Formats: sequence, structure tokens, C-alpha cells
Amino acid sequence: MSKQAVLSLLGQDDEAACCAPMVREPLGEEAAAELSRMFKALSDPIRLRLLSLIASHEGGEACVCDLIGPFDVSQPTISHHLKVLREAGLVGSERRGTWVYYWVLPEALAKLSALLQIPAVPAKVST
Repeated sequence: MSKQAVLSLLGQDDEAACCAPMVREPLGEEAAAELSRMFKALSDPIRLRLLSLIASHEGGEACVCDLIGPFDVSQPTISHHLKVLREAGLVGSERRGTWVYYWVLPEALAKLSALLQIPAVPAKVST
């Protein structure tokens, strides 16, 4: 099977397959700073789990009261981690009465995803 046929099966064209966003052009200073803040926020296991919990929560948003139980840390520590995620631009929040609700910002995940997209490489078939 030719490279073109494999790329067509994968739904990619030649340019998309050979050039992940980072390969097409170097990151500018501002974009690198923004993305590094996001990646830095996600480098902590608690924050990564919090983001996952929020994203997978029914309805796409979670009350802070639902986010405390799964962790063996205090409520102020959870609040700190949520603040870091919010300041990094990964989650949005809104106070409703005495509780704060959080949701993942899809545009932030899209930026991270676009940077990390690596073209699929078809496995070699032995003959």
C-alpha cells in the first residue's frame, strides 16, 4: 500500500501527516509562555486528576463539593489546585450560592492537543 493510500485511510493529507503543528513553524514567545503555563499546571498529579474529574463529570461541570472526596488532601489544598488550573486557563468557574462550579475550557484543551498532535505512522507489514 502506498503512503498516499495509507494517509487517505487515516483521513490525513501529506502536509498534515508530515508536519505536526510544532514541526510546521516554531512557537512564538507568547504562545510558548501560554502553553507552558498550561502544561506546568497539568504536571501535578492532583491537578491532572481534578481536570479529568471535571471533564468527565455529568453535565460537563462539577461542584467543588464533588471534587474533594476523591483526594486525601484538605479542602484548602483542592481550592489551591483549582485556582492554579483556573489561572492557567484550563477551567472556568462560577459561584452559585455558597458553592463554586468548574468546567473545562475546550479551547484550552484544543490548543494543547494541536501542539501535541503527532501523525499516525502505519505499522510495517512483514512479508
